[in-house]
Amino acid sequence: MASMRLERVSELIKEAVAEILQKIKDPRIGFVTVTEVKVSPDLDLARIFISTLSEGEEREKTMTGLNSAAGFVRKELGKEIKMKKTPKIAFIFDPGIERGSRILQLLNSIKPAEGGDSDDEQQDQEEDI
Repeated sequence: MASMRLERVSELIKEAVAEILQKIKDPRIGFVTVTEVKVSPDLDLARIFISTLSEGEEREKTMTGLNSAAGFVRKELGKEIKMKKTPKIAFIFDPGIERGSRILQLLNSIKPAEGGDSDDEQQDQEEDI
């Protein structure tokens, strides 16, 4: 029962923080996506996983900007979500989308061997089996 509540709270926080981040005018914060929110069992801490397409120094600037805006985000979150206590916020970079993009790029770079069966021929052979 408690895990369902944590999931609901996490989803509410995810939606609210995504909207709040759009309002922030900090030039260090570029285009970011809230990928996941994990709330501690005592609802004291919300770890907000962020993905961005920027790399290297730009990503570091984005994370610095987000961490400096954490107090503002928490205050706005308290206004949006009516809870007894608004959780502390920790922004964490989520490399999942970047990793997936890299895997997709690698898969697209693989060329079928010359003289081998094409995908359509392989599917026809598998269907016959």
